[in-house]
This record gives sequence, structure tokens and C-alpha cells, in this order.
Amino acid sequence: MPSNHLPLLLAAYQYKFGRDVEAMAQHLIDDIAVGWDELGTDLLDDAPPTLVATLTGGEHWPSRTLDHLITPDGSPPVRMTVTDTTASDLGMPWGYILHPQGIEVISMAHTGTGPLVAWDTDPNTPFSDHPAHWPAITTRRTPTTSRTARPPRPAAGAAPTGPRTAARR
Repeated sequence: MPSNHLPLLLAAYQYKFGRDVEAMAQHLIDDIAVGWDELGTDLLDDAPPTLVATLTGGEHWPSRTLDHLITPDGSPPVRMTVTDTTASDLGMPWGYILHPQGIEVISMAHTGTGPLVAWDTDPNTPFSDHPAHWPAITTRRTPTTSRTARPPRPAAGAAPTGPRTAARR
């Protein structure tokens, strides 16, 4: 849910990854085999202790990948590809796309583009799980037909996370 994932991802970008979206994408997307089971407080490394306490309620837990999956035929699990058509079958209500200027949040109930939250947004900002209730700091990305040198990549929340959330409150 955006109310949990956005503050964690914004703080991770600003502190752990030193405002380097490529380093963040490498860690969250490229360095994992299948997906994430849970995003943990290790993403808040180097964040101010008061921010960590605010976002986590003082709890600490590790990030966990989906490396314990067993497929019906015993073959190794493969990375899931999430599209507008497969998102509902995978039980994914939200998607997150990392852009150079911010993180796009897409509600799978409303396909297409979603609000873009700038990377410099305060992680303490209260986010609703309903985009219509978000504060004025969000903007809507205008779809484009031109490709950049590297297409935007889905963030950690683009893999099924089950009933767990990124930040416990």
C-alpha cells in the first residue's frame, strides 16, 4: 500500500542510496532473482534515527526476497513479469515505477499512469491509499511515446508481497 511503501522508498532513496536512482534500482530490481517477500528497515540505513522511528514505530526487521519458493514441477522459480493484464492475477493492487524525477504510483484498479511523487518529498508526508486524497505534492506523469535510453523500471513493490507491508504501524 502506498501509505506504507512510499515513505520507505522515499527515505531509502534519500539516505541509503544517496539520491542515486540507479543504485536503488540495482538493489531493488536487478540484484534479486524473483521478487520481494517484504521490504525491511534495512532500507532505512543512514536515515536519521527520528525518521526511522517515525516510519517504523521503533521496530526493526530485515528485507526478505522470495528465494524460498518451490515450483510445482521442481524447476527454479523465475522472475514474474507484471503488466496491466497480469497484475490482477498476481494479486497486486499497486505498482511502483522508478523514474529519474520521482516514483510513479499506479493503482492497478485504474490502469495507465499514476501520480508521480518527487524524490525530494518528505518521507514523513502522510499518504493515503487512495490517490485522490494525496496532498498537492504529487503530479500526474504525462505518457510519452518516445523511449529514454533506459526505460523506467518497476520498483520493489512490483513483485507480490503477500499480506505484509513495507512499514508496520
